[in-house]
Amino acid sequence: MKKETANGYLSGGDTIDELVRKIRKFCRENGDPAVVKKYSRFFKEGYDAYGLDDKAYERCVELISRDADLSLHKVLNLARPLLESGKYEETIIAIRLLKNHIPAFQSETFKQLEKWFGHGIVDWAHADILAGDIFPLFLQKGIVTLKAFEPWRKGQNKFQRRAAVVTLIKLQKDEKDFKRFFEFIEPLMMDEAREVHQGVGWFLREAWKIRKAETEKFLLKWKDRAPRLIFQYATEKMTPEEKKRFKRIK
Repeated sequence: MKKETANGYLSGGDTIDELVRKIRKFCRENGDPAVVKKYSRFFKEGYDAYGLDDKAYERCVELISRDADLSLHKVLNLARPLLESGKYEETIIAIRLLKNHIPAFQSETFKQLEKWFGHGIVDWAHADILAGDIFPLFLQKGIVTLKAFEPWRKGQNKFQRRAAVVTLIKLQKDEKDFKRFFEFIEPLMMDEAREVHQGVGWFLREAWKIRKAETEKFLLKWKDRAPRLIFQYATEKMTPEEKKRFKRIK
């Protein structure tokens, strides 16, 4: 019987190193330079990718999921070398494998995923996938409270700060107390990072669709101080006449 080692959690299936080699071999063999070219324009800070399309992702996840002991614990161990590689698809594969273990999520899982911002989440796409598909579940299931996300607002990684607000978007429709959401995002209203401005603006744009009066009150409070990019996104669905209310006073 295999035991846990420095290389990963082993008990019947492939080792972590073996799984990483399988993933990278698959990615090299199925990458398409045309896909890399197509998506690279969306990543101003660089896009290091193999060029997998969605069907290739599915085949890769299916291949790795055949491992006899692919537990949540093992997926989390596998994720670290994938995230640290810097290859775009390796992080996506880690996230997709993680999704297969949502029922096993616990507070300790949340703590492990927080660490991903320290060694691998380095672009808006990975942050948004986690903030859209993974992190809201911890709040919806009552595993953690919003307080657990508060330190993210001052995180060194700008994509963690972005994820803090984007995580709330999926929760808006069922939220009865929007006041706590507005209070939560206030520390991000003067953030210096463009990606955070975009995330905050996105949140406010969606909030405006649901809680128009409350959102407009919040926007008026910040219109003469916060970065204009936030307002560009937040007012995107408004009419030209509605947008006039939120122009900065010179």
